[in-house]
Amino acid sequence: MARWSFEPGHTAAEFCVRHMMVTHVRGHFKNVHGSLEFDPGRPEASRVEAVIDARGLWSGESDRDVHLRSADFLDVEHFAEIRFASTAVRMMGPNEALVTGDLSIRGVTKPVVLDVRYLGQWETPWWEDGVDKGPKVRAGFAATTQIDRNDFGVSWNSPLARGGIVVGHQVLITIDAEAIRTADNG
Repeated sequence: MARWSFEPGHTAAEFCVRHMMVTHVRGHFKNVHGSLEFDPGRPEASRVEAVIDARGLWSGESDRDVHLRSADFLDVEHFAEIRFASTAVRMMGPNEALVTGDLSIRGVTKPVVLDVRYLGQWETPWWEDGVDKGPKVRAGFAATTQIDRNDFGVSWNSPLARGGIVVGHQVLITIDAEAIRTADNG
């Protein structure tokens, strides 16, 4: 099974949550790190671990970012990382899988299921200090899941008229991952 590492410059996570009952707010995390054991011929045996630096959250609005990093939401002072570790892979098609794993946010760990699509792999150049030290093999993946933020202790809210709330409970998470093969384990 080949070993891969996520290329932080080309791997990102995004969240999308309902705001003020009428629209959505999106936030992004870059610099996602992790490792993957993956063989396209045996994808059901894959394993993945990923770490997101929650302090790097960006939503395009600096005051909102400060609030989202605060104890009201992610509490990055005490919980700087969001983590995922897979526990099972179930193939749903040639390039689609449901990847079950443990997601940890704010020190709370819950099982989640990622709907993952394998986008293929390609041999590419690898530039370091202006020198092509390639080729390297890269693989791409896209994943989505939905969580209830309250399950992870991310429960700040404020009521609105007629039973509304400022921030929705359901959060859609999207991950775009580019992995680089680092070794073959045989």
